[in-house]
Amino acid sequence: MTEEKSDPLAPQTEGQKERSKLAGRAGIVGLGTLASRLLGLGRDMALAAIFTRDEMDAFFAAFTIPNALRQLLGEGAVSSAVVPVLSERLAKDGEENAQAFFARVRAASLLALVAVTALGMIFARPVTELFAGGYHSRPGEFERTATMTRLVFPYIFFMGTAALGMAALHTHRKFAVASFAPMLLNVAFLIAAFTLPGRLEAAGYDRVYAIGIGALFGGALQVIAQWPALRKIGYLRRPVLDLRDPGVREVMRRLVPMTFGIGVYYIDLVVCRRFLSELGTGSQSYFSWAQRLCEFPQGIFVMAISTAALPSLATLAAKGDREELAKTYAHGMKLGLFVAIPASVALATLGEPLVAMLFQRGQFDAQASMETARSLVWQGGAIWTLAAVRQLVPVFHALGDTRTPVIVSAIDLLVLIALAVVLKGPMGHAGISAAVAGSSFVQMVLLFVGLKMRLGTIRARELVSSVMRTVLASAIAGACAWALARLLDAPLARGLVAGGVFSAVFFVAAWGARSEELDHILGGVRRRLGRTRAP
Repeated sequence: MTEEKSDPLAPQTEGQKERSKLAGRAGIVGLGTLASRLLGLGRDMALAAIFTRDEMDAFFAAFTIPNALRQLLGEGAVSSAVVPVLSERLAKDGEENAQAFFARVRAASLLALVAVTALGMIFARPVTELFAGGYHSRPGEFERTATMTRLVFPYIFFMGTAALGMAALHTHRKFAVASFAPMLLNVAFLIAAFTLPGRLEAAGYDRVYAIGIGALFGGALQVIAQWPALRKIGYLRRPVLDLRDPGVREVMRRLVPMTFGIGVYYIDLVVCRRFLSELGTGSQSYFSWAQRLCEFPQGIFVMAISTAALPSLATLAAKGDREELAKTYAHGMKLGLFVAIPASVALATLGEPLVAMLFQRGQFDAQASMETARSLVWQGGAIWTLAAVRQLVPVFHALGDTRTPVIVSAIDLLVLIALAVVLKGPMGHAGISAAVAGSSFVQMVLLFVGLKMRLGTIRARELVSSVMRTVLASAIAGACAWALARLLDAPLARGLVAGGVFSAVFFVAAWGARSEELDHILGGVRRRLGRTRAP
């Protein structure tokens, strides 16, 4: 089954209108994420050069905990729980009632975020014991990590608040502000890294605390940046605490299972931190640098497609139009995999040249490049499975099904732990990355099976047709770039030239394979540019 061809003169259905705008909306989200990721890359390069492996190990372990909870309570679960209910309120009850409902949701959210933040700061030491107990074997490392955990925990409050504002903006198809605001976090990190370490040392404090201060400053800036846009659409009202509101209760009903369902990937990472803390100096950092590079393609378009699709899926589900819902899901899946598959191939084949080009300077030596590349092969190779999961989970949430993702997530967590226990001995930190890759593949397969049972179709024929074209173009590009990288010696040339060749060959091969996704993406860009240039 291929994507339907419609009469260009016939009126478009609601689903066709949403799909025609999906690439453009994802482009806005992706552009903001690209800007943030580029700044984030500069941030990571600076941190890798300025701070030692012990210092970065402490920060990565400490920041994983609030960052994971931020995803659970903020960008992941809250957005997926609020957007469908808010969309339904907006469609059925009008703008005024939707604004009042959001004020009540905001009050409940603030109450939960304050409680979680306070508990995290109070119990920072036992939390660190749970996830970084292996640091006791490294003098001073556990205490440094526990203090850092207490310092960065308020980041949850800021990011959870920003995530709720993002849900309101996305419901109103306002993607620009929420997409560009994360740039401010990376700006804050850079300012803190370059200005605070010396001052902290002079005052008798550990200089790595500069990164934690940067995280808090960046989180506060993201909240403030949303205020003008929220005020403009009427969603900056004073919070009103009313837990009896049926809509608030519905959000809470969805939120509880989603907190586990969406966040298992991040729970996986927290579990991984425990294993990594037992594997020696640098293991946390190598895993984290690889993860950062994987987040680059994931965030630029894969997450952008998922973010842009959720309001459309929620609207179609609220109207009971399952046929258009299935078509819209498949459209988003094909666009997401069109980006994720070549990203997986590129990072798996060009991992070491890219790592050396970006990070090999200062405290980050050739050994660090090689070790980071070992993790990157596995994490990078699994980007396409994570991309598929990102597109599948919002469909269940739009349908009000929170049970299936929870069951699948529980299985995913068990698979991760089993694989990590088996692989960490022979493979070290790379074994943890391999375990993450294996568990995400299992999660993807089970979600596809669950969606087929829930929706009646996964539109497999058109997905396979699209994926085969993308795999062919990616394989050609990967072979050309890998061969070229072997002929070059300088790290900068190997990474830069080989990466550029991969991109160019992939787009030419995709065009030759008549990829519809390439046409959709380029068409969205052309429409956006045309709208920008119009008087």
